[in-house]
Amino acid sequence: MDHAPILVHRIAPTGGRRVVIRIRGVDTVLGIAFSDRDLIEFLRRLDVPGPEDLVLGDSEVIAWQGGKPHVYEERDDI
Repeated sequence: MDHAPILVHRIAPTGGRRVVIRIRGVDTVLGIAFSDRDLIEFLRRLDVPGPEDLVLGDSEVIAWQGGKPHVYEERDDI
């Protein structure tokens, strides 16, 4: 689902995931999220209604690219 307006990219080698929002065909990087709390804060700052529900629920508005949703660092011990 790469057409969702909010894209959470793959985990970076140093940890964290780049978050991009697409509005009217223009991509804007919101920042690097290291947790769901960071992602919620990015959306809250944009006045997105119900950011907690979007992030923690099963929303089609957010596409998680590569890896599992809600995971922000690679783990070697799993």
